[in-house]
Amino acid sequence: MLLEAHELNTYYGMSHVLQGISLTVPQGEIVALMGRNGMGKSTTLKSIMGLVKPKSGSVTFKGEDITGYPPYRVARAGIGYVPEDRRIFPNLSVLDNLDIGVKGGKIADSNNPNVWTVARIFNHFPMLQKRAEQHGRLLSGGEQQMLTIGRSLMGNPDLLLVDEPTEGLAPLLVKEVRDILEEINKAGVSILLVEHNIKVALSLADRLYLMGKAHIGFVGTIAELEAHPDARKKYLEV
Repeated sequence: MLLEAHELNTYYGMSHVLQGISLTVPQGEIVALMGRNGMGKSTTLKSIMGLVKPKSGSVTFKGEDITGYPPYRVARAGIGYVPEDRRIFPNLSVLDNLDIGVKGGKIADSNNPNVWTVARIFNHFPMLQKRAEQHGRLLSGGEQQMLTIGRSLMGNPDLLLVDEPTEGLAPLLVKEVRDILEEINKAGVSILLVEHNIKVALSLADRLYLMGKAHIGFVGTIAELEAHPDARKKYLEV
């Protein structure tokens, strides 16, 4: 198993925001984590990434216990993180933003076709190449989202944690980001995806977890969800 989170309990002050969360991401899969707002989806990603420290539970990645690792160690272990708020550097160029994504200053072998380099990023994100010298603040929302994904890929992760990648994007850009995530997965990167757009998530995911308040309420494949319309109504519909 590539990633296994087991019985995570995370608090914000006295608020128990994750209550025994367990999930797995096998190698090569896209796994969707879905639910209404405020259920704990983003906190689950942050707990895995080390941005929030769980009070109890464990996170295992590629057989290594990474529980309690600071974010830079989680990143160096092979996990990339695409935050909901993008967090690009507005006063740096597109190229500089991408260079920052190289983990630990280690430059990957550009002759290896499986390695993510600037050239390969630009091949997947041609609009970024056209804006390579522009500052991040001058990019559109969709371009900033692609830059954030590209920056994460520059660390050559085995797994991407992607938080609400289509939030606030126009429909045409939603499809573009969705297709890019599919391409990245086909290139060998597993993905744990938090996504409010049900159509996008179900079109990408191999399996899914549906969250109720602070807990997992349903686990299964798309076909299994279709066979349980009550679960979709309980955890997804407003």
